Amino acid sequence: MKTVHDLVQEAKSHIRETGLENCDEAIKQADLLIDVREADEFHAGHLPGAINIPRGILEFKLTNDPNFEDRSLKTVLYCKNSGRSALAAAAMKTMGYAHVQIVAGGIDAWQAAGRPVVNPQLPEFD
Repeated sequence: MKTVHDLVQEAKSHIRETGLENCDEAIKQADLLIDVREADEFHAGHLPGAINIPRGILEFKLTNDPNFEDRSLKTVLYCKNSGRSALAAAAMKTMGYAHVQIVAGGIDAWQAAGRPVVNPQLPEFD
């Protein structure tokens, strides 16, 4: 029986993982920067310019939103530490997306390297 670790390792053998030293250029060249974490994680802090499409609904969103029809879109994905993004990238490749890569180590590695993170402030309601 396979574990989630086995599935992630298998996915990583079929996808492109970009180290932090090359992430700036990859993100700059990308049409989409997608954070596949859950909404609460995204709102706690995310990479500048990222949109949030949680891993659990990614395939549905890509299939049903005309903005994502073009399978040649250059896409960079990330999550907390690269497990979910690896699974998401493998799914996108299966769906025919040709240019998908993930941030090695996810947002954890990004923050550990002192890279900028957007921390949205929600208004307070009394």
